[in-house]
Amino acid sequence: HVQLVESGGGSVQAGGPLRLSCTASGLTFGDYAMGRFRQAPGKGREAVSCISWSGGSTSYADSVKGRFTISRDNAKNTLHLQMNSLKPEDTAMYYCAAYWRGRSYCSTARYDYCCQGTQVTVS
Repeated sequence: HVQLVESGGGSVQAGGPLRLSCTASGLTFGDYAMGRFRQAPGKGREAVSCISWSGGSTSYADSVKGRFTISRDNAKNTLHLQMNSLKPEDTAMYYCAAYWRGRSYCSTARYDYCCQGTQVTVS
């Protein structure tokens, strides 16, 4: 039974930081590229950031470049997203997704595992 357990969401003032974590169980974490996407009320899903299964390659949406950093700890089966200089427009539900061997890398609609979600609210 595969689980992606989210943690770290919450409410923060504009300009502040938050760190999201996603801990996986029931799968071989190192076989999966990982990603984060978000969805604000009334809007479509937006891919935020993704990381290859080795951690050697990352990608970011233009809207978060320079503010967010994605990383992974394969020994702890955990994905992290450090979010700095948060803006009200970052307010959304954030989801963690797993992509086996990188297929459909960073897709918001095709993934192998997802989508507990954690709320981020910036005011």
